Amino acid sequence: MPRLFTALEIPRDAALSLSLLRGGLPGARWIDVENYHLTLRFIGDVPGHVADEIANALDRVHRPSFPLTLSGVGAFGQKKPHAVWAGASASPDLTALQGEIERICQRLGIPADPRKFMPHVTLARLRNSTPLDVAQYLSARGNFSTLPFRVGRFVLMSSRDSVGGGPYIVEEAWPLSGSDARASSRIASASDASRIMR
Repeated sequence: MPRLFTALEIPRDAALSLSLLRGGLPGARWIDVENYHLTLRFIGDVPGHVADEIANALDRVHRPSFPLTLSGVGAFGQKKPHAVWAGASASPDLTALQGEIERICQRLGIPADPRKFMPHVTLARLRNSTPLDVAQYLSARGNFSTLPFRVGRFVLMSSRDSVGGGPYIVEEAWPLSGSDARASSRIASASDASRIMR
């Protein structure tokens, strides 16, 4: 059974910036660039009918698209580090989207995630990396930041049990309302106007 979670995809330019963080850490298994994502809510292994209920409930999410910047790096597991990640800059829109998805999941009977939401993109899973190696890796890359990018949709992803995460498959996607749709309709109406005036 696939493991489900909601996530934001990482656009190509930001993924390229993240890929430059690869290397220089003994014991790291680096995540493939095409598998970078920012998890909004881990759902886990659920029966098909529950997955359908979740997808139907997520249809009701209506939030605006928003800009997001990835910045800073960190690690999970102080004494025994098990992953390194890139963080996301504070974003009220991201927090609101994640909160709404969390409430939907809880209403459907999925237990609350005990961990506090901390938006990040996992860069590598660690095996036998020493805290000192990790500290040196992080201090050399502490000023990491991507250019802001626009989040235009969120997705329901699945993963099979495998070493190191992935492959991840987008099962369903929900667009966020916003400037992209408005901008394209403005362009369309401007070109309609020029056609009429000819």
